[in-house]
Amino acid sequence: MQNSMNAIEVKNLRKSFPGFALDVSFSVPTGFVCGFIGRNGAGKTTTMKCLLGMTIPDGGEISILGRPSGDVSLKADIGVMLDQPYYQDDWTVKDVEKALRPYYERWDGEVWRKYLDTFSLPERKKFKDFSRGMKMKLGMSAALAHDAKLLLLDEPTGGLDPVVREEMLDIMRDYLLDETRTIFFSTHITSDLEKIADRIIFISGGKIVFDDEKDALTDKYALVRGDGLDELRHTNRLGGLPPTVITEKPTLDDIVVYFERGMRNDS
Repeated sequence: MQNSMNAIEVKNLRKSFPGFALDVSFSVPTGFVCGFIGRNGAGKTTTMKCLLGMTIPDGGEISILGRPSGDVSLKADIGVMLDQPYYQDDWTVKDVEKALRPYYERWDGEVWRKYLDTFSLPERKKFKDFSRGMKMKLGMSAALAHDAKLLLLDEPTGGLDPVVREEMLDIMRDYLLDETRTIFFSTHITSDLEKIADRIIFISGGKIVFDDEKDALTDKYALVRGDGLDELRHTNRLGGLPPTVITEKPTLDDIVVYFERGMRNDS
């Protein structure tokens, strides 16, 4: 059973740039995998950077693991992986550990080596010669090597082949066997969310469009097809349909596409 405390609480977070304004509120319960989805430019990365203190918000409140986001003690409890890790080109995996270990008092060399072995990462190869998949595996290994209570991941499976993506998802599943741990990750790959996410937050144009548990979300809507209809409807609007019409349970991708098209048509 999940801990009742929210691992992340965001209230009225605001950040403006020329031509774009972020204004969001959401929470992520402890013990959940929360997928943060939206098109490029929707506000995912800006939100993530605000959570990490890499971007200073114009207003609002952010609480992480029950502490203000600026609390320096949070560094030890958060594992971070951006769109790809940024290590020195000539570093080997030993150099990466040597550089990171002093910053994390709970760094566990055995755990680090376990993930290196799991991912078959070469010890002597330089970072610049790693493939994208290897770089992402290395970044995930580092995020998991210091007993982090929260993983903040930006597109952790983006650009990876299906086999490597499944490996990453397996690691995330194993990480969550401890129900005090939480994952918040941005992605555009809805098939990954179907496999692992408990909760989905969808952002578009700097605002949250929906925020719900994944299974509840797919139960709320139905695909309606036939007799000139091909649309997504809320399940409370299915009465009175012609007998020639069929209804199907939508995928998460169906729901996202529907909302995106609707918002483009309204703009």
